[in-house]
Amino acid sequence: LWESWWRSEDLYSHNHPMLGASSEWMVSAVAGLELEPTTTGGREVQFWPRFPNSASTLNYAGATQGTRRGDFAIAWEFVDLHQDTMLHIRAYVPPDGKGVLRLPEYRNGEGVDSILKKALVLPDIEKAKQLSDDVCRSRRKSKLYGFGYNWEFDKRTMLWMKFNRNKSIGTPCRHFLFHSHLDNVEWGNPITAPGTSENGVEVILAPGLYDVVINDWKLEPEVKAMDQEWRIGDRKEYYLSEDLGPYCSDSDSFDW
Repeated sequence: LWESWWRSEDLYSHNHPMLGASSEWMVSAVAGLELEPTTTGGREVQFWPRFPNSASTLNYAGATQGTRRGDFAIAWEFVDLHQDTMLHIRAYVPPDGKGVLRLPEYRNGEGVDSILKKALVLPDIEKAKQLSDDVCRSRRKSKLYGFGYNWEFDKRTMLWMKFNRNKSIGTPCRHFLFHSHLDNVEWGNPITAPGTSENGVEVILAPGLYDVVINDWKLEPEVKAMDQEWRIGDRKEYYLSEDLGPYCSDSDSFDW
């Protein structure tokens, strides 16, 4: 856990609990996986990714939650960003587990049709994990696939800007749910869950592997920040009012 969002090799601590909520947010909101608040023994999880409105800084995410009943997992990615963008989601619920998937919707609450399929025969999930880990270790060992850049907010343009660096850190790895080992899974008949104007449409997922596709997902241009308000701490409403309003609400999507 890093002390700060900002990239640094020597200024910030790499083992610092102060901003631990940022790591929890990456798993529960960006990837979309968290234990159901009232569950016992890790039996039930919520799958609720908050997809970015723009894919300019993020176009995939995934997470795995270990429990006594096995590993729950979710992964999503945008496909064909420069054409008719497809949103592809996969979720896995282990034996004796239960998942609740909140169907994707746009930030204004507008629903969108989701096509759900379940694997007819559960594939070898452990094999997929092993093969995916092998690929990731190989990528890390090669030191060719690190992040040679970081994002910084440009107050002049009021947008997040990508800055290239001489040294790369970290290694992006694809989640095991999208490993080629699972390409030949035989899926059941697709079920279309129609979009609705009501927020919070949920689908109960029994143990198994699921594939969810949303065609023609609408991406939006990156939103410009207002002058002097690009950090929440710079907004007077945040520290002068007892009502934090939307700053603490759990929106369905987000802007970087």
